[in-house]
Amino acid sequence: MGTGVMIGAGIFALTGQIAELAGTLFPLAFLFAAAIASFSAYSYVKMAQKYPSAGGIAMFLKKAYGRGLMTGACALLMYFSMVINESLVARTFGTYFLQAFDAGESDWLIPALGVGLLLFALVINILSNQFIQTFSFVMAFVKIAGLAVLAIGGLWVTGWSFESVSVEPVKTGAADFLGAVALGILGYKGFTTITNSGGELKDAKKNVGRAIILSIFICALLYVFVALAVGANLSIEEIVTAKDYSLAEASRPAFGQYGAWFTVGFAIIATVSGAIASVFAVSRMLAMLTSMQLVPHRHFNLPGNLQRHTLIYTVFIAMLLTIFFDLSRIASIGAVFYIVMDICIHWGVFKHLREEVGAKIWVLITAIFLDVVVLSAFLWVKAQSDIFVAWISLIGLGLVFVAEKWFLKLHEYDEEDPHYSTE
Repeated sequence: MGTGVMIGAGIFALTGQIAELAGTLFPLAFLFAAAIASFSAYSYVKMAQKYPSAGGIAMFLKKAYGRGLMTGACALLMYFSMVINESLVARTFGTYFLQAFDAGESDWLIPALGVGLLLFALVINILSNQFIQTFSFVMAFVKIAGLAVLAIGGLWVTGWSFESVSVEPVKTGAADFLGAVALGILGYKGFTTITNSGGELKDAKKNVGRAIILSIFICALLYVFVALAVGANLSIEEIVTAKDYSLAEASRPAFGQYGAWFTVGFAIIATVSGAIASVFAVSRMLAMLTSMQLVPHRHFNLPGNLQRHTLIYTVFIAMLLTIFFDLSRIASIGAVFYIVMDICIHWGVFKHLREEVGAKIWVLITAIFLDVVVLSAFLWVKAQSDIFVAWISLIGLGLVFVAEKWFLKLHEYDEEDPHYSTE
């Protein structure tokens, strides 16, 4: 299931964007991202082994920092990065859906279809939790099988050629390549959700770590082979031109129109299932933060309990992002928020919990160093190519910390406050 969570819209939307930055080296960017994700996973594995019943990033942050500014702000960064991912899923759905009708891209149809998908996910989440869990489990296998078919089929048609069809290799600088790696990390960040199952797994001290490492390995294998298949069927220029739907475009020379339809159908299945599962998980994270009284909450006379309210708020925010931001900008902001939160997790373990959880200092320092390097490079690249994204990301980070500090200063924890009741 951890692999199913990681394989979402990211591979469909990010392949072209990563190729735009990394050039002909873009398959390596996925591999480097997997290596960084593996170092990042270390802190989460150690925390989950020590506190297997403490599900969720918010609880890990609380163990490291207590109920305070760092816990609230960093948990919100994770929450917003996940909501941003929902809007990425939604716009990817719209983009690939239009490819089924050769409609190309449309300024209003893509966000409209994305908003429609989010509304559908909201309705499904309101109707049935059990269905979502079963559906997500089944879709995990469908996603893995579908990506494997695309990768193996694409390479088989080209005679297992691992060389890009680009006539001239597209040169890329170190900063551009590291920026591509930063985007690639988004394809693996779903491993954090595996820690939520620590209290349910048999022998959690061993199996949480095994599940995370195996999921990252499986995804890395699939992503690299998909990237090689795309590069073997399209030039870098063609990939960049069709960067929002590059997998569908790459299947045309390999399989013809039927291959494109298969890819589009698979993308639609992956994005629909991803949106339903993401809304389910993210709204529960916001409910957890709310019950911990780390974020403000008012019912606004909405029916239902706290969980229903956080579900509505989450989908509403995702809709706004879907309407006002394109795929490239959505992915960029999500990468910045996630990597900053990841650094804070490692620092919290290093500063406060490394002896308690038995973490090795050199691994923690390496994880922080790698995160800082790719984040710095990514912000530098965006400052050169899209300064708006760089400023939005930095302003967003600042607003999250300032708003959380202001809220904690004004609000004292009160177990009797009815606004934070889960009933």
